[in-house]
Amino acid sequence: MSLQAYQNTQNATEDPRMTEYRLMANVTNALIDVEGKDGPEFYQAVDWNRRVWLNFQVDLASEENALPDDLKARLISVAIWVDKHSTRVLRGEDKITPLIDVNRTIMEGLAA
Repeated sequence: MSLQAYQNTQNATEDPRMTEYRLMANVTNALIDVEGKDGPEFYQAVDWNRRVWLNFQVDLASEENALPDDLKARLISVAIWVDKHSTRVLRGEDKITPLIDVNRTIMEGLAA
């Protein structure tokens, strides 16, 4: 089975919330794996998390996004915070733990 066929099957059978949950779980696990460490993997995990949130922000700002405006605004605010906090983490000015905590909170919401 080709990768494309697998992705098509997954897209047809997986709820978008579960796709987002799985993505958040993967990126959160990557952050947990590098917590307290240094090196390329640390920077890659923090950057991956930041890019995920940037994509969420773009989607939330889209006219096609059907979430309530209040929820979209709150999630965009979280995305902006993640971007700023990630910069501080990458500079060694702050800890990675709050990023993990935010992701876990979002995962709880997606699982509800």
